[in-house]
Order: sequence, then structure tokens, then C-alpha cells
Amino acid sequence: MSSNKTVSAPRPRGDALRQAVVEAAERLLRQERAEFSMRDLATEARVSFATPFNQFGSKAAIMRALSDRRIDTMEARLRAAPPPGDAASRVLAATEIAAAVMLEEPAVNRAVMGWLGAPGPGGVWTRSAAFWRLAVADADGLGAPERAVRDLPPLLAFGFRGVLSFWTAGDLADAALAGHARDMARALLNGYGWDGG
Repeated sequence: MSSNKTVSAPRPRGDALRQAVVEAAERLLRQERAEFSMRDLATEARVSFATPFNQFGSKAAIMRALSDRRIDTMEARLRAAPPPGDAASRVLAATEIAAAVMLEEPAVNRAVMGWLGAPGPGGVWTRSAAFWRLAVADADGLGAPERAVRDLPPLLAFGFRGVLSFWTAGDLADAALAGHARDMARALLNGYGWDGG
């Protein structure tokens, strides 16, 4: 006796469900649909209309999750190929890595950055500062290393975010992003005793 019942794939749950929603948001952004609605998102993710709200609470929180993915990528690349040399070398390498990640999908990343200014869950600065803390490490080669370890990572997070805000607004071309980010990092490093060498 045969059955005509169709067996459907199991629906994602927990972290897999959150991942499905985030990946659907990313697909919509790649289709240049930055103004997608939560209904559009639910349809793209093949989940109920309430699921994105239940998992994240808001579109701003989903964009924050996309931002976290970018920072995770930056951290993974910095850890995978740690640059030789002192703190300044690592910070400048981290700057190149961060700019390269943002330029891999400029339209998607501009949309994500645009949403980070909207009211919503915080934590982006903390995540970004952690990335820069990885680069600064023990501040070897910088004057006043204790002060540099404490103060430089959050300042680099502010500075890189500032450069990104002008890039997001269209004031900086893609080709100019890395250079301006590097200039920002060099200026901050100079303030912490780097001789520019």
C-alpha cells in the first residue's frame, strides 16, 4: 500500500530559526530591497509573519544581527592571518580587513549601516571595540601601553564608524573608504606614541 503524503522538511527552531531570518534579510538586501517589510522578510524566510518579531523584536535588531556577522567576519580574518609586528601594524591590518569586508557587498553593508543609526538594541560599539581590542592587544610599540590598551580600541571603533557613516551617506566613494579609514587609524596611533614608522 503506497501513501501519497508529502513529507516536508523539518522547520528550523531556535538558533537555526534566527539564522534563517537573518539570511533571508541578507538575501532581500542583495536584491536591493532595503525597505523590505517584516511581512516580506517572513515570506522570504518561509516562516510565519510573527516569527521575525518573536525572534528579534524589530527590523533594527535584525540589522544589528547583520552588523554582528560583519564584525564576526572581520575578527575571523584577523585571527586567521595575524599580521607580524607591533600594535600599529596590527591596527593598520585590521583597518584594511574591516574596509575590505564592508566593500565585499557595498549595497548590503550601506543598508545595514544606515539602520544602525535607528533606535533599537545597542551593543554595536561594544562589538566593534572588541574587534579593535584584538588588534591593539598589549599595545606593544606604543607609548603608555596601559592607556592605549584601555582607550585606543573604543576610539578606533568611534573613528571607523565615523568613516563608515560618510561612506554610507555617499560622501566617500568605495575606492576612498580604505584610505580614509587608514588615515583615521594613523591619526589615533600617533596620539598614542606611534612614530609613524
